[in-house]
Amino acid sequence: MDYFIPLIAFFASLLTFFSGFGLGTIMVPVFLLFFPVDLAIALAGIVHLLTNLFKISLVRQFIDKEVLVRFGSGALIAAYFGAELLKRLSGSARSVHYEFAGYVGETSTLNLLIAALLFTFAMIELLPFIKSFSVSKDKLIVGGILSGFSGGLSGHQGALRTIFLVKAGMSTEAFIATGISIALIVDLTRIPIYFSGMEGATILDNAWLLSSATGAAFLGALIGRRFLKKVKIASLQTLVGILILIVSILLGMGILGH
Repeated sequence: MDYFIPLIAFFASLLTFFSGFGLGTIMVPVFLLFFPVDLAIALAGIVHLLTNLFKISLVRQFIDKEVLVRFGSGALIAAYFGAELLKRLSGSARSVHYEFAGYVGETSTLNLLIAALLFTFAMIELLPFIKSFSVSKDKLIVGGILSGFSGGLSGHQGALRTIFLVKAGMSTEAFIATGISIALIVDLTRIPIYFSGMEGATILDNAWLLSSATGAAFLGALIGRRFLKKVKIASLQTLVGILILIVSILLGMGILGH
């Protein structure tokens, strides 16, 4: 874990600059391999926040302020409610027992909810007609609300954000910089809520892992900045989608997320 997560963070951060999917899309499932659902989302969120702070220092001059205000205002409010929902569910999620093909298992309502979101985002990566779907510029506020709520609840916001921003008429540089700015707004809103219900020792116990993963993500961002183009890498996106799909199924079954 101490080496695996930083390695994935490096490649994930590198790819987010020009592949079409976000850091949280990859890092949340990776943390779910080792931590309970709420802690996995929170720890991945810290790496996401620190990396976005670093990234914005590299591309801040390209931010489209009009799009940032219109999209970011809805995202900020919705992220608060999404994070509050995660916080409440993590403390009161009900156990769900099931039997499938002779296998008797146990999961929880929280696991099932986050698994459903992961499954949805995996299908966005895997189905071409969904990835090519876009929404007109006049729906930016709606996009902010949807992506902000999803980001607050599960850490996944990039795919929905892209659907709404791709028709906003921005350059490649502005698209990336504005997306990072919006993600940063969501991170700054959701993360304090996550940890208001957790013990401080939880963070200290994983300080080295967070530091190494964040450092690796910084390095990936630096390299990615040198190739700041919105280049689609279809094979990698398909692989990421399949892996997220597998994690969502295992999480929904209760095999992961304990």
